[in-house]
Amino acid sequence: MDRDTFSQLTEQVFDALPDLLLAKVDNVVFVVEEWPDEETLAAMGIDSRLDLLGLYQGVPLDERSHDLSGSLPDQIFLYQRPIEYWAEVDDLPVYDVIYDTLVHEIGHHFGFDEDQLTALENGDGDSDDW
Repeated sequence: MDRDTFSQLTEQVFDALPDLLLAKVDNVVFVVEEWPDEETLAAMGIDSRLDLLGLYQGVPLDERSHDLSGSLPDQIFLYQRPIEYWAEVDDLPVYDVIYDTLVHEIGHHFGFDEDQLTALENGDGDSDDW
């Protein structure tokens, strides 16, 4: 899929996210990249560039002061080629993998760690946390 088509699909996915979730997203820019860079992979201890589908960089909401004036927005990166790869491997629509990746990274924006996100994704968490 070309970059423009992927970006348009990402916009459709973003627009389909629950309003309750989007209402709490604050000061975030969404960025589509083809691949994660080597520095990011090394910093995260990830060996294969196929194993990073998205990344949240910023200050989670639960750690912020109330004054954001002058601060740069947080960023959520979506990595196109790994998303497409895992969609094919798992026989899922790319749309679904983008959706799951966005929800996961927005969870980090809210301050959830990997264990909490896994519990929420598996239906073991409290929906009030969102």
